[in-house]
Amino acid sequence: MDGTDLPEIRSTCPYCGVGCGVLLRGDGRGGLDVRGDPDHPANRGRLCSKGAALGETVGLAGRLLTPLVDGRAAGWDDTLQLVADRFTAAIRDHGPDSVAFYVSGQLLTEDYYVANKLMKGFIGSANIDTNSRLCMASTVAGHRRAFGTDTVPGTYDDLDEADLVVLVGSNLAWCHPVLYQRLIAARRARGTRIVVIDPRRTASCDQADLHLALNPGSDVALFNHLFARIWQDGMVDQAYLRHTAGFDETLAAAFTEDVSVTGLDAEDLAAFCRLWIDTEKVVTVFSQGVNQSTSGSDKVNAILNCHLATGRIGKPGSGPFSVTGQPNAMGGREVGGLANMLACHLDLENADHRAAVRDFWQAPAVPDAPGLKAVDMFRAVADGRIKALWVIHTNPAVSMPDADAVRAAIAGCPFTVVSDITAATDTAQLADVLLPATAWAEKEGTVTNSDRTVSRQRAVLPAPGAARPDWDILAEVGRRMGWHRAFDYRSPAEIFREYASLSGIAARFGRDFDISGLAGLDDVAYAALAPTRWPVSARRSGGRFFADGRFYHPDAKARLVPVLYRPPAARTGPRYPFVLNTGRVRDQWHTMTRTALSPRLSAHLAEPFIDIHPKDAAPLGIGRSDLVEVVSPLARAILRARLTDTVRRGQVFAPMHWTAQTAPSGRIDALIPGHTDPVSGQPESKAAVVSIRRYGAAWYGFAVSRRAMRPDCAYWAQSVTPAGYRAELADVVAVADWPAEAQRLFGCANAEVSSFVDAGRGIARVALMRGRRVEAALFIAAAPVAVMRDYLAGVPGTEVRDVLSGRAPGDHPDPGPVVCACFGVGVNTIAAAIEAQALFSVDKIGAALQAGTSCGSCRPEIAALLAAARRPEAAE
Repeated sequence: MDGTDLPEIRSTCPYCGVGCGVLLRGDGRGGLDVRGDPDHPANRGRLCSKGAALGETVGLAGRLLTPLVDGRAAGWDDTLQLVADRFTAAIRDHGPDSVAFYVSGQLLTEDYYVANKLMKGFIGSANIDTNSRLCMASTVAGHRRAFGTDTVPGTYDDLDEADLVVLVGSNLAWCHPVLYQRLIAARRARGTRIVVIDPRRTASCDQADLHLALNPGSDVALFNHLFARIWQDGMVDQAYLRHTAGFDETLAAAFTEDVSVTGLDAEDLAAFCRLWIDTEKVVTVFSQGVNQSTSGSDKVNAILNCHLATGRIGKPGSGPFSVTGQPNAMGGREVGGLANMLACHLDLENADHRAAVRDFWQAPAVPDAPGLKAVDMFRAVADGRIKALWVIHTNPAVSMPDADAVRAAIAGCPFTVVSDITAATDTAQLADVLLPATAWAEKEGTVTNSDRTVSRQRAVLPAPGAARPDWDILAEVGRRMGWHRAFDYRSPAEIFREYASLSGIAARFGRDFDISGLAGLDDVAYAALAPTRWPVSARRSGGRFFADGRFYHPDAKARLVPVLYRPPAARTGPRYPFVLNTGRVRDQWHTMTRTALSPRLSAHLAEPFIDIHPKDAAPLGIGRSDLVEVVSPLARAILRARLTDTVRRGQVFAPMHWTAQTAPSGRIDALIPGHTDPVSGQPESKAAVVSIRRYGAAWYGFAVSRRAMRPDCAYWAQSVTPAGYRAELADVVAVADWPAEAQRLFGCANAEVSSFVDAGRGIARVALMRGRRVEAALFIAAAPVAVMRDYLAGVPGTEVRDVLSGRAPGDHPDPGPVVCACFGVGVNTIAAAIEAQALFSVDKIGAALQAGTSCGSCRPEIAALLAAARRPEAAE
């Protein structure tokens, strides 16, 4: 049977919180064909570059296929008994708070539910937290303070109906491309205006009417200024205000605020306030730039205050909207995956809520105090309070702030279990026990996206080797710890029914989260469940919240929360004069466990980099493509310099994706201190302080190979290509014998060697051949190597006459670095088409080359190429 004979299966993308529907078909060879689901309400058939490349990421290379104990293969029976025994012993000897789970927004809701039930209901500790703490915890705190629950008021449809959309700390074009294209479609159809509030000029600014490049961390001052102007202009909705409390205190705080800390000029401030106040249908979208801050919760409430004061909430085209970073961050919040929450939006601090959950679970005890939040959890691992740690589908040795300290803490923990799909992560390599879990496209369950839509993930591929679903692994450990009846699950459908029933109890307490209408689904109905936005009950179904002025505080009123600007925890000074902002790039995700498997996703930005303003770089002697040493009070990194005015002077930006497996010197979170928001516990990832200087390498290298390389130098970054691998290399230590070093790097001692070495000029070029075919090639220079990288990346395994030239033959055009990952269109191809075919608009380039016609996230880069060509049509 080939792939055309297999049915298409509806599922959900495993990347960001947009929750795009996908149609999957096995190709009959263990791979997948993937396309967007035109019937899914989140994406209506669209996919971003990452979603479109999912089929390239499901191979078994590198998969963990059997349990490992101390690095040796073991059976499930012995391994799970060991896990149960070690956790039981720690609890017996040191109490329930001596153990901890650190889980992930990659878990399905059913997995999350079992993990939370096991820890909070039966182990009796609240020491379960999630990597969503790094992502959306400040939003949760802000929602709970304002609304009484963690409720997202609106839906994606509001982007279609708004007259103004304000993007605050959100590079929607790169981080949520499908939503951004939905916004751009609305702009074309109805003239929606767009304001971007971000210290950087990002791709999302491409279509913006106004970009406010405020000082890092000053969002509270900006929205307090807006709040005061709302009152001054008489735009407070007095009728709606009766449904709130705290207005006078919030207004008093707003009038004491000094808006000059934003660094914005009066004209831009006035334009923003005028737009926001005069536009009834306004949606304020916010994301990590708001959340990842020591004042993140206050930023969220400053935004919510403006919407509550004007009554612009819960109405079509109007409201605050938090967009999440993971496919099931919302599901994790709903099941109580955070250390300070119970399941179904019930409150850990509320005795009645605890009693209801305890009785429902028939649990021995539910903790009455929050557990350790992520940063505090790993500090407790470091100081010995945590004796047994279970990490599930996340990579804290890379992604946590102060990542070197976190790595050392995990390495020193008496007993660490890691559940994952691969052993090749920084965290997995520190584990005592590795448990092979099923991956996306192999497992069954549900996820909740940013607008409260519950969608099914479905298995299309068989579980490889001994891999098992996470709920099954967790449940068996629960049974082996003595709680047989509570964890006697046979399917994710059974878990979902239990969870939906518990939500009905939460609804009787007046909570917002209620899917009790799904509690009666049998296995067939669960298997067929279509995307469904909660709530789903006899009382209410889907839709928006709060237009009626009914909230979830005891008095049913919202709270306007008085907040004031607080500067970031770290301050610049002579030793550390730059503010370091971190974030994501377009075609990679988290620590690249999945996206790095895709050649086309790896082609766009193949190594870790730092964006520096040219006027900051010049006095430091930093040129384009130089390597830069970045030093914080905690650690150092080596990154490739990109000189750009998209960052302001005194600020630099670096992505957070690279790991010890892909670029050891690019682990950027090692530089980030563990300063946290006092309310949410979310770390400040966008305002570290650093110094930068040119890295004085003795040599620079570029290499391509059919097989993975074994670099041994101060700087290296390796990525996959269609023909094998490519790598950037550099070091301060000279190499005496480049042909011998090439053989060591490529592991090809028996290959034929062709080389050219000019030691005086610091140049070396080495090709390893097998017959007429290129096995690998290495290019060395005293400055960053000038060769046709994208042409050379396709050379391994082919017959090339003059590979040492580093240039494509005249009859073989070099496409250049990839701009459009969806269709693999390079910068040189686009530039040539602009010149030869007079393609003077983004749409014309799309028609000719397909670039920018799929997810659209490369359109700003195409527009920049047009602008560089100095064509008047470049603004189109």
